[in-house]
Amino acid sequence: FLAAADGLGSIAIDTTQLNMSVTDPTAWATAMNNLGMVPVGLAGQQLVTDSICVPGFDPSLSMMTGITPINPMIPGMGLVPPPPPTDVPVVKEIIHCKSCTLFPPNPNLPPPSTRERPPGCKTVFVGGLPENATEEIIQEVFEQCGDITAIRKSKKNFCHIRFAEEFMVDKAIYLSGYRMRLGSSTDKKDSGRLHVDFAQARDDFYEWECKQRMLAREERHRRKMEEDRLRPPSPPAIMHYSEHEAALLAEKLKDDSKFSEAITVLLTWIERGEVNRRSANQFYSMVQSANSHVRRLMNEKAAHEQEMEQAKESFKNALTGILTQFEQIVAVFNASTRQKAWDHFSKAQRKNIDIWRKHSEELRNAHSEQLMGIRREEEMEMSDDDSGDNPSKKLRVDDSALAAQAYALKEENDSLRWQLDAYRNEVELLKQEKGQLFRTEESLTKDQQLQFLQQTMQGMQQQLLSIQEELNNKKSELEQAKEEQTHTQAMLKVLQEQLKSTKELAEINGHDESQANEINVLTVALVNQDREKNSEKRSPGLKSEKEALLIGIISTFLHVHPFGANIEYLWSYMQQLDSRISANEIEMLLMRLPRMFKQEFTGVGATLEKRWKFCAFEGIKTV
Repeated sequence: FLAAADGLGSIAIDTTQLNMSVTDPTAWATAMNNLGMVPVGLAGQQLVTDSICVPGFDPSLSMMTGITPINPMIPGMGLVPPPPPTDVPVVKEIIHCKSCTLFPPNPNLPPPSTRERPPGCKTVFVGGLPENATEEIIQEVFEQCGDITAIRKSKKNFCHIRFAEEFMVDKAIYLSGYRMRLGSSTDKKDSGRLHVDFAQARDDFYEWECKQRMLAREERHRRKMEEDRLRPPSPPAIMHYSEHEAALLAEKLKDDSKFSEAITVLLTWIERGEVNRRSANQFYSMVQSANSHVRRLMNEKAAHEQEMEQAKESFKNALTGILTQFEQIVAVFNASTRQKAWDHFSKAQRKNIDIWRKHSEELRNAHSEQLMGIRREEEMEMSDDDSGDNPSKKLRVDDSALAAQAYALKEENDSLRWQLDAYRNEVELLKQEKGQLFRTEESLTKDQQLQFLQQTMQGMQQQLLSIQEELNNKKSELEQAKEEQTHTQAMLKVLQEQLKSTKELAEINGHDESQANEINVLTVALVNQDREKNSEKRSPGLKSEKEALLIGIISTFLHVHPFGANIEYLWSYMQQLDSRISANEIEMLLMRLPRMFKQEFTGVGATLEKRWKFCAFEGIKTV
């Protein structure tokens, strides 16, 4: 029973195991005995003798020596055999215990179903127990699967069994489907078919959560340790400024090996604001020491450039030799392809020679391009050197004693000039501080009053400019009104003279009064026409393209209706074209254009009706 349970119950099993039969009880008993587990036979004794197993193996050795006991379910230990293939049916055998016997289920039946395994499950549900089964019998059957911590038996032929480890549950599940019979009794109360399934217990879930939290803590600790290991070391702390530390730092600045560390400290002190009148000279000497390293760095740069030039020259020479050898190899291939030697080679040899020749030509061309690029760069550098003075070239000339002396004098001159500039700046700062001390509160109040007066003057100037703009606009409007008045007066005078002349002619010729009335109507029409022209000049034009479109449609509609149309008729027609337009909008548009549309009243009393007519062509005819 345990052999088959071990084979089915293992979850993670190493595939490289000893080859042993699944149903061989002797092999399984040997492995179990080597692990310190006592297999139970018919009478509860070992299935095999100790002579077959490992001699002298003591299961309690782990407790005495402190060695961790081996878990046979751990993968990779080579102790648990691989599970049997899925296509080979597992043969379950009869299991004999002291108080009962377990009979296997029919192998042709499907395997018993189980629920989804809860996380950290150590508890199983056992149903179908015989009515006369006791806790002692249940413990006798299931303690072979592992250590039992608790058994909770119900009065309705089922119980819950909690094991010490999770892998023991898999062994207990193996017993699902077995028929249990107490002793040799055939009574119905002494037999029952077992159903073993996973059970969900709060204690199992709590222990699983605790284990997960412990693993999470270990993972966080491991990650933190890894981050701490990979984190770059912190920079050394910068000491605070003091005269003693400044003297030590000045000595470090003169040392080439400690210059990098010392210049960092100097920069930190300056950024902290440690420079004052008392320490200015000391800081200036440290800055001057830092400046003295410029020449050393430039000399190092020149030396490195010289080494780079030498490396370039050696690389160019080596590349030239490689290119020469490539040329010789290509020449050999070209000579081989001539007819004198080409005819003696076989077809495969010709093919290989052709491939080698093409590959060599590609490599030769690539190396030739690279060499030409190096030569072009050298020519460009030479042209740059000819066009301008190169500072690295000047430093190479400093090898002579005269040039070095001149450079030293120049540096000394620069340092003296910088000292003079520093003293001048200090003198100017002192003057400014003295001027600020002598400045009184009256000067401050005068400055405030002056600023206030300047602001008021600016406001008045802006107001004056706006008033001037309004005055210019009014003047232009007045001039336009005067021009219109003079124009109307001149027109009236001309019309009056024409009226007098026509009246005299009418009196002389003896015309009737109707002609005179027609002349009066003509004069009034001319005056109205002039007024309309003035109103057109003053009236604004069309506001949008929509209004122009509406005017065109209304003009066409009213031209087709010579007797006019009322506003409701016109609005009903326009609404077919644009449903959002209103009658009031159409009427306001018609009233804005008196030269094109006019309104007439027809009928008397209740039949009074207002109609709009198109009159644009009438004005053209009269003109």
